[in-house]
Order: sequence, then C-alpha cells, then structure tokens
Amino acid sequence: MNITFIGTGVMGASMAMHLLRAGHTLSVYNRTKEKAQKLIDEGALFKENVKVSVEDADVVITIVGFPKDVEEVYFGDGGIIENAPKGATLIDMTTTKPSLSVSIYQAAKARGLSSLDAPVSGGDVGAKNGTLSIMVGGDLAVYEQMLPVLSLMGNNIIYEGEAGAGQHTKMANQIAIAGTIAGVAEAVAYGKTMGLDMDKMLASIGAGAAGSWQMANLAPKMAEGDFAPGFFIKHLIKDLTIAEEEGKNKSLDLGVTSQVCGIYKKLNAEGMGEDGTQGIISYYWPEDTKR
Repeated sequence: MNITFIGTGVMGASMAMHLLRAGHTLSVYNRTKEKAQKLIDEGALFKENVKVSVEDADVVITIVGFPKDVEEVYFGDGGIIENAPKGATLIDMTTTKPSLSVSIYQAAKARGLSSLDAPVSGGDVGAKNGTLSIMVGGDLAVYEQMLPVLSLMGNNIIYEGEAGAGQHTKMANQIAIAGTIAGVAEAVAYGKTMGLDMDKMLASIGAGAAGSWQMANLAPKMAEGDFAPGFFIKHLIKDLTIAEEEGKNKSLDLGVTSQVCGIYKKLNAEGMGEDGTQGIISYYWPEDTKR
C-alpha cells in the first residue's frame, strides 16, 4: 500500500521503519527533515508538507506531539481531512483528547474517509522492536482491515470500542504509569540513600511483586542518572493533564495522577521537559541527581 507517516520523532521513526521494511511504499513528513533522514536513506519519500504527503495515500498514520498539533495536521490549511483521497484510512497514534478523536472520526466519515484512534504504549524500546501495545478505537471493520498494518508496529493490539475508546484506554495506561513510576523513583531514592548496591537491589525487587516495565527499564537509568528520553517529560505532562480533565468531567478524583503530574510540572519548569520520564528521580536530589 501507499502509506504516509507524519511525525518521525523518537517513536515515529522506528514505527515507520517497520512499515518500510515490510515492503510498503512509504511517504514521510516531519517539520524537521533531519529526523526522517534514516527513513529517507532506506527509500522513504520525503514530502514538503502535509497536503502533498497525503494526496495519494491509501493509509495516513500520524504520531505528533500535542492536541494542537493533531488539530493542525488534520483540520488546518492543507490538512489531512481535506486532502486525503476518498477511501483512505486515517490512523492517529498520538495520545490526545478523546473528544478530538471523535471529531476526526466524524469529519473523516463525512468525506468518505475511515479513521481510527490508535495510541500506543511501550516507549522507544517497543517502537524499535515492533512490540508496542496499541489501543484502537473506531469502527470494528476498519480495525480488522488495518490489523496487518498495525501488527507491523505492535504485538498487543486490542480493539477497545467506538471512536475515542482507544484514547480513553491510553489515559488509563498513563494513570497507571503515573503511580508506578513515582513508586519506582521512591524505591530507587530509598535504596541509594540507604547505601544499597543498586544492581542487587533492583535484581531482587524487580523479580518479585514490585516488578513492572518501569522497574525493569527505567529504574536502572534512574540509578545511573541517565535521562536520555524514551518518552519525554513534557509529553507525559500532556497526557496526565488530559487524564485529569477527563476525570473531572465525570467527577472522578485522580489524586495520585494529579500529584505526580505536579512533580513533573515542577521539573518541566526547571528545564527538564526534554528529558525522559525517569528524570523524576531528580525531584529527590535537585542538586545532584546521580547522588
């Protein structure tokens, strides 16, 4: 198929590479061309703007930063909705507002297009390995049609329900991450403060009831002071803020989520927005994160 991929950042570039290596004709667009260079080197066609990139596409996949970016690429001048050919399928894999996914679904349907909201979890590691968890909302028939494409990027792909259901599931995922990553950071902070051998401590608790993806993948980075981003702090703030808003709309108090989001907002204000989410460990040692 002719697939257009918009957003070749930390995760998007790896996800798009799987599509290219599977034999699909891949067009890519990213505001910073350099971030798409590896794809271009392997045969992807770089397009100068969104409009040109989608005009001949069978499938358009987007994974951009914030809801305002999603609105711009779908509804802005030269956007996807008005320029994708009838019959094309639009798959937004950004984590964004569920209401925005519903708006995209409705606008797409009015123009003879199909759409899915399909946010992902698994970070840069999952993107590179093609092992992402993909949560899909939209029409079941469209999901089934697109499953071979989605399967190139993930190995845990679940149809969640109507448009917006994928995003609501991702909000539940981010809520769970908020509490887990804060707990992992406090465990690392405790262990280092008490003078424990961190490799031994993490090997011990990671194999028991405390084990989690965050423990296995991010705790060692916390212990080493390695904040290279697999998922940006600024993006987790965006996600947790959406989750808080959705909870408030249903009179649901997400206390832990709000507290962890507040910690990340503090770190963001200190210039850590571009760091990985494991940077939460620096909340405990603002002057010396490696301790």
